[in-house]
Amino acid sequence: MRVEPPKSILFVCLGNICRSPLAEGVFRDVLATRGLEHRFLLDSAGTGGWHAGSAPDPRSIEIAARHGIDISSQQARKVALDDFSRFDLIFGMDRSNVADLKATAPHEARERIHLFLEFAGDRGREVPDPYYGGSEGFASVYRMIRDASETIATRLDGRVSASDSGHASSTM
Repeated sequence: MRVEPPKSILFVCLGNICRSPLAEGVFRDVLATRGLEHRFLLDSAGTGGWHAGSAPDPRSIEIAARHGIDISSQQARKVALDDFSRFDLIFGMDRSNVADLKATAPHEARERIHLFLEFAGDRGREVPDPYYGGSEGFASVYRMIRDASETIATRLDGRVSASDSGHASSTM
């Protein structure tokens, strides 16, 4: 049996203006540096729709730009029911996001929903919401997301390479 690697990833936080657009942009950058960006569909969304249509928080845009990543054209949106069939992996930034996603997801999609940092091997840790804090909170969140993205990209790269060669990988 051939196991296909994930080809689509959705990053989810509460309002889709701080953590998840930053995670989408950072992960896209990590994939680009590895020449893998064309192999994955990436998107982000929020469990709530309060900010639908809005750009990311200016502090997320700024911290991303400081690292050469432009997320300014992203627009917030709420998770839609079809996201659960469109995406192979769905990453919640915190336990509350994961619980909300699993409560909404069809039963067969729940196994694809993971806590972002935990999937990167950082058991029990969440990406904290920096919204009510200052710029240092956004810098800290950026570092967490960057480290986790590097780890996950390495993990997925092994699966993609194995799939391309016709051999399944057991790295996930």
